[in-house]
Amino acid sequence: MGKSMKLGGGGRFAKLEGQLAGKPGIKDPAAVAASIGRKKYGAAKMGEMAAKGKERAEKKEGPSASLSAMKRAQGDL
Repeated sequence: MGKSMKLGGGGRFAKLEGQLAGKPGIKDPAAVAASIGRKKYGAAKMGEMAAKGKERAEKKEGPSASLSAMKRAQGDL
């Protein structure tokens, strides 16, 4: 199932991330998208949405999937 375009569904974030990926000079589109989201919704709301997204990913793929994603983001993998 695709990501929902409702607030907190991850679809808006993914769409923005894709748009930013095509722009020159942006090395980490996910980081830029997160920064824009924090400015728009505030740190608390973004943290809440991120936690819900991680919960959904964990239910879908299991706990090891989110751990490997964190390691990839940190450059450990």
